[in-house]
Amino acid sequence: MTDEQDQLGVALARDVDRAFPDLVRTHQDAVYATLRRLTPDVAEDLTQETFVRAYRALREWPPARRRDLRARPWLLTIATNLARNDARRRTRRPATRPLDEHDAAVPAAPGRTDWDALLGTLELHVRTAIVLRHVVGLPIAEIAEVLHRPAGTVKSDIHRGLARLRTALDPEEVVA
Repeated sequence: MTDEQDQLGVALARDVDRAFPDLVRTHQDAVYATLRRLTPDVAEDLTQETFVRAYRALREWPPARRRDLRARPWLLTIATNLARNDARRRTRRPATRPLDEHDAAVPAAPGRTDWDALLGTLELHVRTAIVLRHVVGLPIAEIAEVLHRPAGTVKSDIHRGLARLRTALDPEEVVA
């Protein structure tokens, strides 16, 4: 653990209400970046829900457990579970939301739609592993912890997923 993680754990053990904003500030970008790639249209909502669930859980935990918390993998586990549940819900009941004026007025960043579409073609566990590794920058061991999968399986998922993305891209777009 880093000194920052230790200090945050000690602060959470002492007083969840006072330390929780620091937990959010420290990890909100990683949680949002992960959810943005997994569930773009509900990433903000799921980010908020991640922190609501985290707060409720921390309020119930004893101080010793809060002090030993590995916050980043724990929060990303909550976030990826919410994304998985959202994906299941959508396959059972596809959304039928009409395109409104705001959506039509906001152009996508060049290439972003293509990348999101390609990433969206991967299985959720493969997409999640790639996002956690290459967007959030987690080490393989933490990804394995978040996904509850062996590290070797996570490495394989990332390797296979990146290979699929490379073959789907136009060869001129692949950067050497």
